[in-house]
Amino acid sequence: MKHTLSVTMVLVIVFLFIQIFGLYAFSQSMHITTNDNGSRSVSYADTAVGERPEIEGAVSLLYILFGILIGTGIVMMFARFGQVNLWKIMYFMAVWLASAITLGVFISPTMAMAVAAVLALLELVRTNIYIHNITEILIYPGIALLFAPLFNIYWAAMLLLAISAYDMFAVWKSGHMITLAKFQTGTRAFAGFVVPYGIGRKGGIKTDIPRGVKVRGMKTAILGGGDIAFPLVFSAVALDWLIRYTGVSLFHAFLESLIIPLFTAAALLALFVKAEKDKFYPAMPFVTAGCFAGFAVVWLLSIF
Repeated sequence: MKHTLSVTMVLVIVFLFIQIFGLYAFSQSMHITTNDNGSRSVSYADTAVGERPEIEGAVSLLYILFGILIGTGIVMMFARFGQVNLWKIMYFMAVWLASAITLGVFISPTMAMAVAAVLALLELVRTNIYIHNITEILIYPGIALLFAPLFNIYWAAMLLLAISAYDMFAVWKSGHMITLAKFQTGTRAFAGFVVPYGIGRKGGIKTDIPRGVKVRGMKTAILGGGDIAFPLVFSAVALDWLIRYTGVSLFHAFLESLIIPLFTAAALLALFVKAEKDKFYPAMPFVTAGCFAGFAVVWLLSIF
C-alpha cells in the first residue's frame, strides 16, 4: 500500500466529496428548457469571471490539450530557472479564478471574486493544511463549471484517454511530471489535496505545509489536481447527457451521475492499495477506467 490506511481512506473520501460537491455546483448552474417537440436543451450562465470560449467537440479537446502543454512548458521554465515568485503569481491567478467560478454559482459574481481573492492570498501568505485544502475543494468544481459545457460525452471520453496517455508518458517516460511536483511542493504552492501523515496519531497533525515532500519517510500525501479535475469534468458532462437524452429530472440525473464518482473512487482506492511506497504512479489511467465503468452502469440504467 502506497500510504497508511488512514491516509488512504482520507484521500479517497475527500476525492469523493469534491466530486459530489462539484456535481452539485454544476447542477445548480444548469438551465433546462423543454422545446415544443419534447426535446430538452441545457444552457449555462456566464461564469463569475466571464464568458466561456465558444468552442465545442474536437476544438475543445485541442484547446485544453494545447493549454496543458503551454502551461507545463511555462512551469518547467520556472522550475529550470528557479522563478518561484513568477510561479506563485501564476498559481494565485489560477486559484483565484477557479474558486471564484465555483463561488459564483452560490453568491453574486462580485462577492465571489472578492472572497476567492482573499482565499487565494491566504493560500500564499499563510500556507497551512486547512487553508490549502479549503481552496482545493473550490478549485476543481470551478474547472468543471468552465470546461464541461464545452464537451459532449464522446469528446469528454477522448479527453480522459488523451490525459491518461500524457500522464503515463510524463511519469514513466519523460519524468517531467515528477520534476514539476517536486518544484511545486518545494514552493508550498501546488495543485493537489494534502493529507498529513500525522492524522490519527497521538499528538495530532501539523498544520504547516512542509517545504517539499520527502519521497522516503513521506510526511504528507498528495492527490494531484488533475486526478481530481478531469474525472469531475467527465461526470459533469455525463450529467448534461442524462438531462438531454434520457428524459430524467435534474434531481434524478444528479443522483445517477454520482455512480461515476463511486466507481472512480474505487479505482483510485485500488491504485493506492496496489501501489508501492516511494514510487510515482500515473493515476489518470486508473481514474479513467473508473469513469468509463461508472458511465457504463449509468448508460445501462438509462436503457432499462
